[in-house]
Amino acid sequence: MLRIARLDDPSVLLLHIKGTRRSVMAGPINQARAKISKIFNGEPQSYTRFNLTQNVEGESSHVEVKLSGDGEEEMEGTEVGHRHPASTYTQRPQRRYRTLCYGALLILFIFLSGYLIGYVTHRKPEASKLPETGPAACTTAGQPEESKDEGDAAVDPEPSLDWSDITSMLRQKLSSSAFDDLLRNFAMDSHEAGSSGDESLANKVLYTFKSLNMNPWNDEHYVQLQMPSMTKPNKIVFGSEEIGQPKGYLAYSATGTKEGKVVYANFGQIEELKYLLTTGVDLSEKIVLMRTGQISLAEKVANAAKFNASAVLIYPEPPYDGFDTKTELYGHVHLGTGDPYTPGFPSFNHTQFPPAKSSGLPEILAQTITADMALRIHQKMGGNDAPENFKGNLKGISRYRLGGDGDTMTVTVNNVLVDTKIHNIFGVLNGFIDPDHYVVIGAQRDSFSKGYAKSTVGTCLLVELARAIAEMMKGGFRPKRSIVFASWSAGDYGSVGTTEWLEGYLSSLDKKAFTYISLDGVIQGRSKFRASASPLLYSLLKDTLKEVETLASEDRTLFQDFGKEDFEEILETMKMEDGAYPFLAFSGIPSISFRFVSDGQGYGYFGTPLDNKANLEIATEQRLGDFCVSAAQVAGQMALRLVHDHILRLDVTSYTRFIRKHMVMINNRVNQLKHAGTMSAPLSSKWLISAMGSYNRAADSVIDEILNSELEDREKCRTINNRIMRVEHNLLSQYVSPRDVPFRHIFFGTGDYTVSALTDHLRDLKEQVVGSDADLLRNQFALTTWTLQSCANDLAGDVWALDNEI
Repeated sequence: MLRIARLDDPSVLLLHIKGTRRSVMAGPINQARAKISKIFNGEPQSYTRFNLTQNVEGESSHVEVKLSGDGEEEMEGTEVGHRHPASTYTQRPQRRYRTLCYGALLILFIFLSGYLIGYVTHRKPEASKLPETGPAACTTAGQPEESKDEGDAAVDPEPSLDWSDITSMLRQKLSSSAFDDLLRNFAMDSHEAGSSGDESLANKVLYTFKSLNMNPWNDEHYVQLQMPSMTKPNKIVFGSEEIGQPKGYLAYSATGTKEGKVVYANFGQIEELKYLLTTGVDLSEKIVLMRTGQISLAEKVANAAKFNASAVLIYPEPPYDGFDTKTELYGHVHLGTGDPYTPGFPSFNHTQFPPAKSSGLPEILAQTITADMALRIHQKMGGNDAPENFKGNLKGISRYRLGGDGDTMTVTVNNVLVDTKIHNIFGVLNGFIDPDHYVVIGAQRDSFSKGYAKSTVGTCLLVELARAIAEMMKGGFRPKRSIVFASWSAGDYGSVGTTEWLEGYLSSLDKKAFTYISLDGVIQGRSKFRASASPLLYSLLKDTLKEVETLASEDRTLFQDFGKEDFEEILETMKMEDGAYPFLAFSGIPSISFRFVSDGQGYGYFGTPLDNKANLEIATEQRLGDFCVSAAQVAGQMALRLVHDHILRLDVTSYTRFIRKHMVMINNRVNQLKHAGTMSAPLSSKWLISAMGSYNRAADSVIDEILNSELEDREKCRTINNRIMRVEHNLLSQYVSPRDVPFRHIFFGTGDYTVSALTDHLRDLKEQVVGSDADLLRNQFALTTWTLQSCANDLAGDVWALDNEI
């Protein structure tokens, strides 16, 4: 029986607990345990009565528990006999004590449960992590301050801003005056890879990333870079007259001394060298003189080597009247990327490799000379007149000649290999839903000389974009995926820092990084816009250009200024010297580079000390800061779109059109070969066309699935995104080793396993060129077919959903 008793009732035992709420909750656990133990040891209870009254005189409360029974001895307060120190009570029948025990345990249980619930719900959220990209120090980078410091408020991972808000925030964060300040701070006269200047710039980038709470990290690589000898200069001699000892050089040239007749070969393109053969000019063991332009320095040397030349001399073509003809030229001639002495392997310290070198290293001498030295050589040359298209811009030459029998030259190259430590610097802004998927924005930091347009502008764009987006995250922007910012070293030696990093994480990067955006050489002029990209990024680039306003007028966009007539004119094939090329052709990661350029021959100062602020300001009509803002908006909005949307903005249907264009060309060549009758057995492109159809259907099925899916379903979006991310990587030929053939992409790579090699081989078989092989052609057909079909199968999704017609 439960009832309320009066305080002055003498027939009951009073248990008077008085005190504040704080004192009750803080009571010792061991005292409570002792009391409960005593209750269980008491006599049987008859009934229990509770008396609860509120003390109106203060904050404390009285809780009185009265136990009474018939025929039992009663005790009250301090007036009667046996009392325990902690409380006053009397033993009663066991049933009453058991009821009191259950009540006390219930109160204790409720208190502990409330405490635990409060503790759990008020814990601070853990930061997202970005694995597989560097040291563990980067795992908490990029979180907005409120998610770390305001422990009482949970972070909403869903974006709280729409796309127009995000683009508006980015515009507000970027200004030409900020870029002017950065350019002054980062400009250096000397910052060659591994030098003190390069290290100083690396520390500036590192400090900036630290100040933005991006938890930066550093990847060190030990690479072999070729440099001029400090004691033995390179030398050029015409007959008995020394032409000069150039300070400029071509890294990774063969070394030694070669003597031979000199031949002028214009730009050194294959067609031009073949023309020389038709005119009776034999290039074997000759020294070939070339001017810059059209193709890379490495391609010029590789082409000359195919015709058995012994050495190559390259001079800078003056881009305008008044060009300083004593300007030195620097570059490299490795037909590849990365450290050529660890092909396919990352150049980490203490890693043991067998003696090896890249197949892209030339076996012939290569050296740069000044335009003034080239002028003196041209003036001494005899032989037949060069064709009209071979004539350049050198002043003081009345006639360009191909070279005569008496034009003997001697070339000496004494370059040496130097073991060099380089640093790649990284910072990360973490995503809130899929932090392990990320876009990489990168820029080359080093240069042979001043490298203002080549590297300084890109480095400033990199750190300013990092600052702008970090501030946007503090202002409420919640990217779904992460953004990694990378500052590369040894870019002027052939994307060495970039490639070594890719080689170091070869097995994981294609599963994590879904796009690379290069900032190298983004501003070279003012009148045109050009881009090189994976077809997966064509639509994203086009949409971005339609959104970014020109600084001259808010009513016009970059697309209206540069791409309205024909967007296809903007697009160029990505070349090996492009900073984004290793990501695309080596790792199979969708990549893009873009640039503002001028009409005519272009900027023309790369690789020379004339790549400086003054000349770039002239090229941009003193609007360098404005073009920096436009370039930052293009790169920034592409990156933000990729980390903001539920589904990655990688257009798989763009590859459908790209593949179809190549298949049409191949099919035409096959038909031409059939009509020529030079194949002993018939050749059909049926299965290759069927594989193209499989890709088309797979791409369409992905689009249909996106349209019919609930995009708020994170797991569904992640599944679709994973399929889209693998498209580029699945176009790397799986039938060759990345060590032997590093650029395995069947559309953008090099070697016998590419679509371009297949197309050229069809032409050579038709013309019965020496070296063409019908069996090799069939092998190329089969491997290309199955590479494309495998890509289609993976894009289609689950195994049971495949259309396995082949």
